Amino acid sequence: MEQIEHKYVEVEEGLKIHVAEIGAGDKVLFFLHGFPEIWYSWRHQMISLSKSGYRAVAVDYRGYGLSDPPPRLEDATFAKTVADLAAVLDSLNISKVVLIGKDTGAFIASWFGVLHPKRVLGIVTMGIPLSVPGTASSFISSTIPEGFYALRWQEPGRAEADFGRVDAKTVIRNVYILFSGSEVPIAAENQEIMDLVEPSTPLPPWFTEEDLEAYGSLYQKSGFQTALKMPYRSLDEQLDVPVTEVKFEVPTLLILGDKDYALKLPGMEDYINHMVKEIVPDLKTTYLTGGTHFVQEQFPEEVNQLILDFLKVRIWA
Repeated sequence: MEQIEHKYVEVEEGLKIHVAEIGAGDKVLFFLHGFPEIWYSWRHQMISLSKSGYRAVAVDYRGYGLSDPPPRLEDATFAKTVADLAAVLDSLNISKVVLIGKDTGAFIASWFGVLHPKRVLGIVTMGIPLSVPGTASSFISSTIPEGFYALRWQEPGRAEADFGRVDAKTVIRNVYILFSGSEVPIAAENQEIMDLVEPSTPLPPWFTEEDLEAYGSLYQKSGFQTALKMPYRSLDEQLDVPVTEVKFEVPTLLILGDKDYALKLPGMEDYINHMVKEIVPDLKTTYLTGGTHFVQEQFPEEVNQLILDFLKVRIWA
């Protein structure tokens, strides 16, 4: 991990974004993390792919990890996050990238791809596919029970109260355990999401106590309020582009674990198998046997090879 360099880029007056970087050259991979992740979730990919000649760059979004929170909570949005990312690339003198996003990072890749199409050479997403910006809430069907974690976390104050009963490290532990399962996390009427995990439940075998400490210490600093605002409370944020004009014309790879709970969201498999191709015509989808929502951490060697093959064949042949 010591090979990764860390710096800060001031994207607005008084607001600095934490950047992690390794490697050199003009073949740039821009990593976009999910929730409850930070740049660290891409550690395996960054180190491995940099050894294959790529420049790997990752950030903590505003209000996540080591990045500053916005002065106003309402400025934690998809649009502002994408503006931060563009400013980071400008500061690093990077004109074009391959976006690699997981979960929330796939939503942000969608936004970035629409707002800055000329800067995107290709896209890799994990956990969920690309989508039309402003339609993310469509993944939350009206048939989903009230106790669905994303619905609970959309409610201002509820997750804060739930998370506030334990320390940040325990929140990360519980979410990693929940999201590593093959069932959609849903609480009963008299439960909160943190109640779904027994204290004795072990961490996934691929997620160490050292990893947990890395996440927990940074969320202890940042808290969860900004991370809850973006993405969960910004899913209906609209982009001023007609839906019919959104199309991602670059080569795209979708990597999914076949045990990912997200596949059980109503309509998700139909979207992946059929509808997404209307906006992502050049899409290849790959499933990893036994993979969960955190495939890049669970199966780093397999994911690294899939990305490497994609880059060599489709981007820089």
